[in-house]
Amino acid sequence: MERRKTALVTGASRGIGRAVCVRLAQKGMDIAFTYRSDDNGAAETRRLCEEAGAKVYAYRADVSDSAACRETVRALLAENGGHLDVLVNNAGITKDGLLVRMKDEDLDRVLDINLKGTFYMLREAAAVMLKARSGKIINISSVVGISGNAGQVNYAASKAGVIGMTKSLAKELASRHINVNAVAPGMIATDMTAAMSETAKEAAKGMIPFGQMGLPEQVADAVAFLAGEESSYITGQVLCVDGGMTI
Repeated sequence: MERRKTALVTGASRGIGRAVCVRLAQKGMDIAFTYRSDDNGAAETRRLCEEAGAKVYAYRADVSDSAACRETVRALLAENGGHLDVLVNNAGITKDGLLVRMKDEDLDRVLDINLKGTFYMLREAAAVMLKARSGKIINISSVVGISGNAGQVNYAASKAGVIGMTKSLAKELASRHINVNAVAPGMIATDMTAAMSETAKEAAKGMIPFGQMGLPEQVADAVAFLAGEESSYITGQVLCVDGGMTI
């Protein structure tokens, strides 16, 4: 019988991360995921994935800590027999504000989690996948990393950096048949967008040809495609899931 693949998803106690975990579980993968502090949210993610038939490994970890990333991957390999087939770098935060008012810590924290956290997880997963000569890596970027957005200089920089890392690592790992791609969501109905004012939400919808926000499950479908064999000849690409926002 063919071995079940294992996918590791960061930042999966809610929103896009949870939707990705559930979708990959539905595709027949076992699921490992990280979360920073929301124990109740993590328990719900576990429940939904187990309902889909997956074996689940949950790790409370801050991806901005390189040692925590290393220990997470080591713990997973020790628990599941040494397999890591798919990595989805989803963990991310925003600390929005105009540049002239932005504090150093608002820049540092966003870069630490969104950019450096992605780097740390990439480094750990790549070492495992290189030995196996196979693997799928999907980094969650953002349309803001492509087109920019007022009030999000720090966030845009972090997500543009993720795209740069995706393209560079795709070239490094292609000879070992490891695919590295990015998904760039637009306005997705998550806790992040729920915090926006109604005026801001309507203004954002006006920029979307489809005229509505996307759903976490729609992003998860794109991730599932890139994590599957259907995308075996695709690498170094950025797939926008944005209702046409970046056209």
